[in-house]
Amino acid sequence: MFIQKLCGPAAVVVALAGVVTSGCNDPGQGPGSASETDDASTAGTEGTEGTAAPTTTDAPEAAPVTWHQDIAPIMVQKCSGCHSDGGIAPFSLASYDSAKPFAPGALDAVERGTMPPFLADETDDCQPRHGWQDDPRLSDDELELLRAWVEQGAPEGDPATAAPLPEPPEVELTDADVRVQIPTPISVDGDKDQFLCFSIDPGFEDDTWIDAVQITAGNPQIVHHVLAYVDESGASAEKVNEDGYYPCFGGPGINSANLIAAWAPGMTPFESPPNVASRIAAGSRIVLNVHYHPTGKPELDSETSLDLRIRDTIPEYVGMLALIGNSEGPQLLPSEHDDNGFPEFRIPAGVENHVEQMLFKLTDVPPLRVFAVGTHMHYVGTDMLIGLQRPSPDDGEPESECLLQTPGWDFNWQRTYSYDAPLDDVPRVSAGDELYLRCNYNNSMSNPHVVAALAEQGLDAPKDVVLGEETLDEMCLAVVGIAIALKDAI
Repeated sequence: MFIQKLCGPAAVVVALAGVVTSGCNDPGQGPGSASETDDASTAGTEGTEGTAAPTTTDAPEAAPVTWHQDIAPIMVQKCSGCHSDGGIAPFSLASYDSAKPFAPGALDAVERGTMPPFLADETDDCQPRHGWQDDPRLSDDELELLRAWVEQGAPEGDPATAAPLPEPPEVELTDADVRVQIPTPISVDGDKDQFLCFSIDPGFEDDTWIDAVQITAGNPQIVHHVLAYVDESGASAEKVNEDGYYPCFGGPGINSANLIAAWAPGMTPFESPPNVASRIAAGSRIVLNVHYHPTGKPELDSETSLDLRIRDTIPEYVGMLALIGNSEGPQLLPSEHDDNGFPEFRIPAGVENHVEQMLFKLTDVPPLRVFAVGTHMHYVGTDMLIGLQRPSPDDGEPESECLLQTPGWDFNWQRTYSYDAPLDDVPRVSAGDELYLRCNYNNSMSNPHVVAALAEQGLDAPKDVVLGEETLDEMCLAVVGIAIALKDAI
C-alpha cells in the first residue's frame, strides 16, 4: 500500500518519549519463604544455638510525592498557559488549593492523552525524525510523579522547601511591535456563514521583515478561522465598501497576496526559526480574511487583530506559509466510497471511517526547508497525516518520510507544529517531490462533533459531506511553514 511505502521502514525513525506503564519492583522476601519464617517463629527452640530470628516481609514505603516539591513545577510548565487565573481553561491549576480537587481528573486526562492539548503524535504510520518545539506532553517520569501524587492522596508538602518554579509557557506574543485590527465592528446573526476581508494599512514606509506573528480572534464564539495576507499591490483598498470590508470567499480576493499568518482555535504565537523572516514590502496593506460562523443568536466582533514582531536586519531566508490540499482535481486519489467511477471528495452519511487521499507533485519550486507543519479539517475529521516522497533524494534525505500526524483530531485545538531542530536539519523539498495527505472522517452519530453539527441544523441523521469553505463542509488541508534562501526568493 502507498502509506506503507511512505511511512514504513524507509522513514527515518527517532524514538520519542511516550506513555509507558511501569510496574513495581519486587521488594523481595527475607531469607526463606513465608512458611519457613512462620515455622522458625513458632517452633519451640528457645535457647537453641543457630536459630534464625524472624524476618520481616514489609515492603518499604514509597517516597512521598508532594505538590510543592514535585507537582507544582510540572503544572506551571505544562498546564498554566491555560489553567491559570484568567486563562481560557475553566479552572486554575496554579496553586495547591485550586489543583487538589482536580488531581484525579488531571491524571485521567493525561493518561488518555487529551491533556495537555497537543494533537501531534507518534504512531506506527508516522514517526517524524525530529521532535517538536514547546511540546507540553508529560514525560514518562513526570507522568509517574503525577500518578504517585494522586495515589498518595495529593499531599501538599512543605511550602518552605518548595522546588523552584519554571517560567510558565508563553501564550501571547508579548514583544510585538505593531498591531493591526479590524477597523469596524461586525455583527453576526442568522444561520449563514460570512467570509469578510478587511484591508488595513500597517504604516510601513520601508520594506519590513517580520519574524513572529499572532492572530487574536476578537470573539472566538463566531470566528471560525482567520488568514492574514500581505497585499503588496494595495489593490484590496479599492474593494473595501463603506462599512470597511468586502466579501471574500476562500481567500483575499486579489492576486499575488502572500500568506503570513493563520488562526484557528488552539493556535499559539508563531515564531520563525533564527535567520528566517517574512517580508512586507513598503506600502503594502494587510488583508485579514475572517470566516464568521453564527451561533444562532446575535454576536459582535470588534477586536480581531494581528500582532507583528519586526526584525531589525535582513534575514538569510524568507519565511512563508503554504496551504496545500483541498483538491477535487487530479491530485485527489480514489476512495472506496466513490460512486461515479472517478475520484470525488464525498464523505458518505453514516460511514464511521472514510478516507480521502491527495498527492501533490511540487513543480517549479526552489529548494525549500520545511520548519513547521499543521493539519486542518472541520468537525467530521478524526485523523490526518502529511507525508513526503522524494523520487530523487539528496544525500542524507530519505526517499519518504512522515512530516506530521494528528490521530486524535479536534477542531478546537489546532496549531502549527515547529520542528525542534536547526534549519539545516529540517526536511528539505525540491522540485519533483510529492506531498501526500491522508484524511480520515467519521460521518456517523458515533462522532459527537457530527451530532452537535446536525443539531445546529435541526437534523437528527447524518448527510453526505463535501469539500467546501463552510463550517459544516469539510477540508483536507496542510499548513506548511517553509524557508527559501533569500537569493532564490527575490
